[in-house]
This record gives sequence, C-alpha cells and structure tokens, in this order.
Amino acid sequence: MPRPVNAEKRAELLKQVVRHLQHHGVAQMSLSPLAESIGTTKRMLLYYFGSRENLLAQALAASRPDAHAMFDDVSDGAGLRTAARALWEAMTVGEQSGPIRMLLQLLSLAATDPEQYGEIAAETIEVMVSPIAAAYVRLGHSPQSARAGATLLVSGLRGLCQDRLVTHDVARTDAAARRLIRDAVAVADD
Repeated sequence: MPRPVNAEKRAELLKQVVRHLQHHGVAQMSLSPLAESIGTTKRMLLYYFGSRENLLAQALAASRPDAHAMFDDVSDGAGLRTAARALWEAMTVGEQSGPIRMLLQLLSLAATDPEQYGEIAAETIEVMVSPIAAAYVRLGHSPQSARAGATLLVSGLRGLCQDRLVTHDVARTDAAARRLIRDAVAVADD
C-alpha cells in the first residue's frame, strides 16, 4: 500500500516552486533543474505532483488571485468598482505582483505553443472571467454581456499590468486602470 502524501511537505514544495517560477520563468521549466534549485529531486516532484504539467497547473492555481473572494459579494456598481480596484492592487503592489509575471509568461507561451500551454492558459483566464461575469449577471446583464464586461475588465487590467512591468510607469498605468474600472462599472450601471 502506498504511503500517504505528506500534505505539509507538498504545500512547502509548491511554495518553493512558485517562488522559483516567479524568478526564473515558466518557458524553460524542467523538473531536474527545478528540483535541484529548490533542494529536492525530480522523483519527489513527480511523487507529489504527478507530472510537469500538473505541477505547473498547481503552481498557477496556488498563485492567482481569488476572484471569487473578490467578486462573489458584488451586488451593485460600487461593489464592482471596489472589487476591481482590489484586483488591480493585488496584481500590481499586493500579493499577486510576483505571480502575475508567471501568468503573463504563460499567456505568451500559449499564443506561440498552444499545444503545450493553450489549455492551462485558457483555464487560467476562465477562472478570472467567470466570477466577474457572475457579478455582472447579478447587476442585471445578460450572460453574453456579462462575459464581455468581465473580459474587458480582466484583459484590460492584465494588459495594463504587463505595460507597468515593462515600462515601470506607475502613474500612467494607475490612471489608465482607474479609467478602465470607471468605464467598466459605468457599463455595469447602465
């Protein structure tokens, strides 16, 4: 009978993997060098995570913002505005400012190597869009309109975050984010 997985050890390994990927990127992730870098073995990574793809998926899941926590209680335009601002802050100066780099890398890889990264990238986008779309539906929008509004918000903020990472222009990207959020909320208020 196989030994049960040590959940604490697995969680600690996942934290180390996330830190490694934030600093070294996703594109060239190989299990042997990754394992050596975090002080374990490829065999242990496979034992705890099953495969390279599963490890990458779990690292991304562990490091993305919890859009449900941010948007599930939205019931009016003011709540949507507050949640969108919280998302922008998390992506740029909060707990997500490191992991967002992994997400941006993944999305770029999915555009050039959809066979390997397309499914996980699409799932990562959907995890963000769905709770925000549900908030728009609660505000009275049709499902199609809600998904469009959520996509505008998620993709717009993500693009501005990428701009900020490249240009380091905090004032301009913050102003653009405020405008995007204002316009997205105005659409929700209509």
